[in-house]
Amino acid sequence: MPTHTMRAIRLHEHGGPEVLRYDEVPIPEPGPGEVLVRVRAVGVNPPDWYLRDGLSNIPPETRPKFDLPVTPGTDVSGVVEAVATDVEGFAVGDEVFGLLRFPSFDGRAYAEYVAAPASDLARKPAGIDHVHAAGAPMALLTAWQFLIELGHDHPSPFQAARHRPVTLDADTTVLVNGAAGGVGHFALQLAKWKGARVIAVASGAHESFLRELGADEFIDYTKSRPEELVHDVDLVLDAVGGRESSRFLRTLKRGGALFPVFFGEYDDEETAKLGVAVSGTQVRSNGAQLAELGRLLDAGTVRVAIDSTFPLADAQAAHERAARGHIQGKIVLTVA
Repeated sequence: MPTHTMRAIRLHEHGGPEVLRYDEVPIPEPGPGEVLVRVRAVGVNPPDWYLRDGLSNIPPETRPKFDLPVTPGTDVSGVVEAVATDVEGFAVGDEVFGLLRFPSFDGRAYAEYVAAPASDLARKPAGIDHVHAAGAPMALLTAWQFLIELGHDHPSPFQAARHRPVTLDADTTVLVNGAAGGVGHFALQLAKWKGARVIAVASGAHESFLRELGADEFIDYTKSRPEELVHDVDLVLDAVGGRESSRFLRTLKRGGALFPVFFGEYDDEETAKLGVAVSGTQVRSNGAQLAELGRLLDAGTVRVAIDSTFPLADAQAAHERAARGHIQGKIVLTVA
């Protein structure tokens, strides 16, 4: 390592994209259980702008604590530069990817180097580059933990009951709302991998992209209301979630389920009367699951769509792109 400093994006105050500063800071030392990663690419995710805004959308009692200045970012792909003495399974020179320390908001990935818990990392799939690998961790683990396997027993801050995925097979119809975004485009592909029939909801610009990923049916929400067109589905994975999510309850058959990625308001009486379940979870870092997902990425069974890339120094422009919405796949920062 030629120098002891690196460049990183930091917030010294909360606000819009303009508060992201490109600073010179010390290279971190890996602590016990950690490896130092030379970052090649960083995935941009909604928690990055929630942190930038000061987590104002999260109820105060569930907000993680952090001090300014802080380096945002959780999704990383890069090369192992140094390994703590107690770490086995990774060596200097290994290419790795991971979702770091989530849900703590302490990933610090918008940087040239990051100290990463070895348990949050997996080998980068050889068949994809660092940009595509960096686009995968948070969004793909979210889709996997919602749809396939939770992989942990931590309670969700959003509900008392443990989240349980439903069985997906050729007899299942899944509606994915927000299907073109990060979580949505992965959820569509995982449901197809399990053999399900998938209805994709997004704006018209994304139709050919989503049909290419395997959508059986496409609904342009700018032209029609999916809750009026669709009935008797087994599962709705709502990657948009929030206030309007409950309108999807009436698309479900009795015994069906609505999985909102961002929790909204649901009326317990209405769900009981309809005979449906509403369930969610909070994605958590999981290197073992990422290793499993790496095999699907390597085989091309699941692919990472890239909306756009920006150099690390232009993180502000990446956040401005995110704020404009209608993202197709993932936004990624590149590190030279």
